[in-house]
Amino acid sequence: MTALSNRTKLGVVVASAVLLGSVAAGYVAVAAEPAPVPPPAPGDQAVTLAPGPRLLAITDRHLSTVTTADPAGSRTVSGLECLRVYAAAGTGVCLKPETAWSYQMVVLDAALRQTRAVSVPGLPNRARVSASGRMVSWTTFVGGDSYTSSGFSTRTGILDTRTGATVASLEEFAITRDGRGYRNADVNYWGVTFTADDNRFYATMATGGKRYLVRGDLAARTVETLKENVECPSLSPDGTRLAFKEAIDANPAKGWRLAVLDLATMRVTATAETRSVDDQAAWLDGGKLAYTLRRDDGQPDVWSVPADGSAAPTLVIPGAESPSPLT
Repeated sequence: MTALSNRTKLGVVVASAVLLGSVAAGYVAVAAEPAPVPPPAPGDQAVTLAPGPRLLAITDRHLSTVTTADPAGSRTVSGLECLRVYAAAGTGVCLKPETAWSYQMVVLDAALRQTRAVSVPGLPNRARVSASGRMVSWTTFVGGDSYTSSGFSTRTGILDTRTGATVASLEEFAITRDGRGYRNADVNYWGVTFTADDNRFYATMATGGKRYLVRGDLAARTVETLKENVECPSLSPDGTRLAFKEAIDANPAKGWRLAVLDLATMRVTATAETRSVDDQAAWLDGGKLAYTLRRDDGQPDVWSVPADGSAAPTLVIPGAESPSPLT
């Protein structure tokens, strides 16, 4: 898929034979009782997801937090291993190893206690929590779908932490493309971001070699296309703009540019970040975006750039990835 780096593509193809699991698409219920709570790992007592002037990130595959006053200098690292994290309103999501060859989506409370766990197929790639903390979403890359020429595709799921209802794959949702009903076996989704009502969402849908911004309705089980060449959307705190990565000349092989879409006018504003951003950016506040870039040796750093294109990017958290403001 276009959202995957070349290095990760290779890893997926090589590991697909052993990583793949099966997933029952549709709307199903998970157990109402919380999953067993493991004892806290060393360092976890000092880490909290409660709202405050801090940023959540991954350091050396472990959940960590930094203060907004000194993000480059102060860091608390927990014992919880995660490949992707996000948090809001005291609820966190961690995509973590389950065994040597499988992964879980784990919902955390503010004290990093596990409240739910769902086994997921493939390699973790995206994760989001709605502003209220109620809805959680995740995307993984999987292999073996017969329609793919590259050997892998995506699975994107959504969990309602209040009711326990789970959408195991968005691929079962009805699609309206350009005002008409649409169906195709090659449809894939990734990069969900939720609106304030916890029912509607935005995401990327890929089909027929194109990538679309879609708006979804969980209750109606529908999505509709809004615009082409929009990947990994991230809704602003006021709900008026979407940060996203835009393929250069609509060709992901040329890389991506980080941009912002005004939902009222559909006008796109380019940020001052000229490097290729293969990430789902997070809004640090109403005016700044945070995202991960990798150095030549593969090590990650978290960077920030104004959403209005007014200033150059700055380094925020060295040696970290998967940023999220603790709002």
